[in-house]
Amino acid sequence: MAPRAPFPPFDEPGARQKVQAAEDAWNTRDPERVALAYTEDSVWRNRDTFLTGRDEIVAFLRRKWARELDYALRKELWSYSGNRIAVRFQYECHDAAGQWWRSYGNELWEFDADGLMRRREAGIHDVAITEADRRIFGPRAEEERGHPLPFR
Repeated sequence: MAPRAPFPPFDEPGARQKVQAAEDAWNTRDPERVALAYTEDSVWRNRDTFLTGRDEIVAFLRRKWARELDYALRKELWSYSGNRIAVRFQYECHDAAGQWWRSYGNELWEFDADGLMRRREAGIHDVAITEADRRIFGPRAEEERGHPLPFR
């Protein structure tokens, strides 16, 4: 697997770069592309789902984006130390019935020496919203990068 700079131990610019790269990749909604940022044996907890390895990650993401339509995500660096990064995020999507959702969450990431994520733990909570309440429309514009997420 190809190394993924920046490498731990992270400084603030490197941690911010990792967070933005993850946001950019997830906004492609391409499971194979997203999975390349994780080790072959990466371990995940996503809500109440536990996964191990890239094949399970790809299958999970395919299911996710088949039901979370028009998915758009924002991530923000919360903290970093050594080979670990903490992130808060929000994303919006709608289901097949047209109900819009905003999901709030926190992630804990741990990286190997090659800059690949070997562990991801995500706690996520969903709130039903109206289409008029939406505030995330596709990938982040260049001028929006580095801005904090709204609290609610």
